[in-house]
Amino acid sequence: MKAKEQSEAPAPSETEDADLAKKKAAAAAKAKAAAAAKAKAAAMAGGDAGTDDAKAKAIAAAKAKAAAAAKAKAAASGKGTEQPAEEKQPSPNQPLLDKYVKIIGEHLGQDILEDSYINSLSKDVPTIVVKRESYYKMAQFLKYNERLGFDYLSELHGTDFETHMEIYVHLYSYKNRQPLALKVKVDRSEPVIESLQPLWAGAEWPECEAYDLLGIKFTGHPNLQRILLGEEWIGYPMRKDYEPFDVEV
Repeated sequence: MKAKEQSEAPAPSETEDADLAKKKAAAAAKAKAAAAAKAKAAAMAGGDAGTDDAKAKAIAAAKAKAAAAAKAKAAASGKGTEQPAEEKQPSPNQPLLDKYVKIIGEHLGQDILEDSYINSLSKDVPTIVVKRESYYKMAQFLKYNERLGFDYLSELHGTDFETHMEIYVHLYSYKNRQPLALKVKVDRSEPVIESLQPLWAGAEWPECEAYDLLGIKFTGHPNLQRILLGEEWIGYPMRKDYEPFDVEV
């Protein structure tokens, strides 16, 4: 009886099978749509990130370019930047200057000098400034002192600083292979100083030139004369207040 009842139970209808298939298809379509939406969102996010990264790089490059331009402009104008200044290194010729000053002080006294320094604008040459009344005495000492021995005068010229004039003498010791610059200030209203020609023959023509162009007179010079402009020339062209007598010249 049971077997008969089971055999007579109704089978699923074709309509139910169709509905089940539709539900499965709809579920698959939703899953596919969700996956596609997720992939699109990921792609868009990656694109935005790439765009933002490119913008950031462009901004950084623009800032670096602007900073470089500002630095170059500051360097060209001679103005400092916000960077800390480099520590100035001592001159390799500082020991020479210390040596000269010590020897001079031991023999002539420290008061004979007005100043001493390293001239960084002229190859770091050790430089001493002597008082006007001790100019010739200092020159003698520099030449004949055994520890100094400045036997060669390579340069001598004058300069007008408006408030005073200055004589610059560059000396060299071949024995020690050492340089020295000797300076002395001269009264501008009456520029007179001793000649160094009796000590170094090479001073003869440079002193004539300083006389010719600045009107500085060197007492004791064997033949002080104007060598460029001639004795008939009026005035001294290297003075700051010089006015040509003949405006057409």
